[in-house]
Amino acid sequence: MISIWFFIGVSLAVNGALILAAGIYQLVNPPVSSGVVLYNLHANVWWGALLLVFGLIYCFKFAPGRQA
Repeated sequence: MISIWFFIGVSLAVNGALILAAGIYQLVNPPVSSGVVLYNLHANVWWGALLLVFGLIYCFKFAPGRQA
C-alpha cells in the first residue's frame, strides 16, 4: 500500500519546482511594471524553494517500499 503522504510530497515538489522556475525566470527577465509592492523580496523564489524541499523530504520519507 502506498501512503497518501507520498503523493502529497510529489504534489508539493512539483508545485514548488514550477513556482521556483517561474521565480527564477522573473529574476532573469524582470517585468517592466510588476504592480506588486514587495516585488523586490522575490517571494515566489523563496516559497517555491521551500515547497520543493518539503516535497522532497516527504517523498523520501514516505517512499513506497520503505519501512515506516
